[in-house]
Amino acid sequence: MSSQYRNNHYVPVWYQKRFLPPEQQNKELFYLDLKPGTFIDPRGIIHTRDALRRLGLKYCFAENDLYTTHFGSEESTEIEQHFFGAIDRNGHRAVGHYANFSHPWDGTDAFQDMIMYMSTQKLRTPKGLGWLSNEVISTDRHQVLREMKRLRQLYCAIWAECVWLIADASRSDTKLIISDHPMTVYNRRCGPRSSWCRGYNDPDIRLHGTHTLFPLSLDKILILTNLSWMRNPYQSEIGLRPNPYPFRGAIFKINDIQTLRHLSEQEVREINFIIKSRALRYIGAAKEEWLYPERHVTKSDWFRYGHGYLLMPDPRSVTYSRQIIIGNRNGTASAFDEYGHRPWEEGYRGRDQGVGDDWNTFHRFQGEFARLFGPYRRGRAFSAVSLDNERDSYEFHQDHLSLEEEYHRKRKKNKKKKK
Repeated sequence: MSSQYRNNHYVPVWYQKRFLPPEQQNKELFYLDLKPGTFIDPRGIIHTRDALRRLGLKYCFAENDLYTTHFGSEESTEIEQHFFGAIDRNGHRAVGHYANFSHPWDGTDAFQDMIMYMSTQKLRTPKGLGWLSNEVISTDRHQVLREMKRLRQLYCAIWAECVWLIADASRSDTKLIISDHPMTVYNRRCGPRSSWCRGYNDPDIRLHGTHTLFPLSLDKILILTNLSWMRNPYQSEIGLRPNPYPFRGAIFKINDIQTLRHLSEQEVREINFIIKSRALRYIGAAKEEWLYPERHVTKSDWFRYGHGYLLMPDPRSVTYSRQIIIGNRNGTASAFDEYGHRPWEEGYRGRDQGVGDDWNTFHRFQGEFARLFGPYRRGRAFSAVSLDNERDSYEFHQDHLSLEEEYHRKRKKNKKKKK
């Protein structure tokens, strides 16, 4: 059988290239093995293997026969050749589109390809396959790969309902790194040593406080945040978001994508530290020093990066809405609430259901965000016919600050009444 499809890149070469500066002639990464292991020389002396190497992209994030299946004495590379072939071709275009995304939207429809690529990418790595093997309670590679294909849309609905932020590291000397599990998951309550993060596990993306990070290039990263967390970051980080069932339809509003968030050098280092902490074994970068963010970031601050809001979209550029109605060509209409419930489903939060408890926490958070980060917005969406303002007016900024103060006044008043 041809060896063409047997060297399986679980992180595609085209994706790796996005983390090399355009001017770099040699297509190599500094490639760090986080678990280098040891070897015994002919004299019987034990040595630690070199952890850091400089390798061509062909040799990075690859494993022979990772996706090869066996039927008796027959072998098949169908998964690599056809299944991943189509997903990677479409994903290549989609990642490039979102790395260069700006408002107003140019009409390019790349969402379906992007969300399918991301969901499959989370499952296709050694870490993803290891997690899946534990879930299906099987070490049979053929069965695990079959489940990977069947569950390739596992994360699509939840991510579609997240608040999307495309952050920019172009103003930082330190750039984004790449790992062997590019769909990186962070929950501030789940530190690297927590039970949520052991072995092949990641914090569930359906937990309120879980963010998903997907580096798009040296300078761009997509950050996905559960709407329930953005509206109320004062609740338990490890509670389940509303409507956590993953296999269903979902609504994505492209004008709500936040852009123009510029990351500081320290913020890029903190993000790189998260990426490194959640890698299974390998990370790579265009420069050696970027592979060691722990020289500038401490694990003990895991909960406090960016005042605890390092990855948060700007709540001032998020609209509080409860119901989405889509008109059909035949004159009918379909309704969803913001968490994907249909009107006949339990938990539906439509227009006539009243204001939710998160209305107050949402406005409190807008005020806290304004106090912590000032009047300049850290992410701007496209509202109505234009981008949100870069800077809030003095009056608008003071209004946001007063929201937080009013919330605390009401809390104190209610406490006195209970006494």
